[in-house]
Amino acid sequence: MKAFNIHLTGVGGQGIGLISEVILRAADHGGHPVKSVDTHGLAQRGGIVVSQIRIGENVFSPLVPAGQADLVISLERHEALRAAGTVLKDKGCLIYYNTVWQPLSVRLNETAEVAESDVQDLCRARGIQVISVFHEDLPDIRMQNMAVLAEIHRHRMIPGIDLKHYQSAMADLMSGSMLKENRELFDKRLTA
Repeated sequence: MKAFNIHLTGVGGQGIGLISEVILRAADHGGHPVKSVDTHGLAQRGGIVVSQIRIGENVFSPLVPAGQADLVISLERHEALRAAGTVLKDKGCLIYYNTVWQPLSVRLNETAEVAESDVQDLCRARGIQVISVFHEDLPDIRMQNMAVLAEIHRHRMIPGIDLKHYQSAMADLMSGSMLKENRELFDKRLTA
């Protein structure tokens, strides 16, 4: 498999670590060489969280070079725009959960909140496929990552990873009610 680069970003507490680890393990279950790295920053204080995953042969570093991500996964609109503008390659793909955790500059009225149209405009100009995800009926706000993961699988956004690989990865990482509730949401969103 040719190298496939994934950049994940969000805000501390949104579950970037979990979705990143599910994708990493799913790629491993699919028999693909995979490398990853996480940068948590000030995650406990609502800071930016970034994970990078590289899947495929001849990948020697987990770091995705600027402008070389095939796929950007974001759990927040400001971070989606930032990553699409810096890390995502032209004609790549952006999937994001359409919610906003306002950065300090927005709260202080120093900059405007990123609108959905800002993301759409950037993506249109660069030929980027964009998928916005939002569900009003999530049982728990912390499950936004599983809603996005279901869309990633539904659109077959990561080559060589099948449903059974995602399911095995989830079972590796979760148990009890956490696994049951996340699997139920994931399965429900696959057919939505």
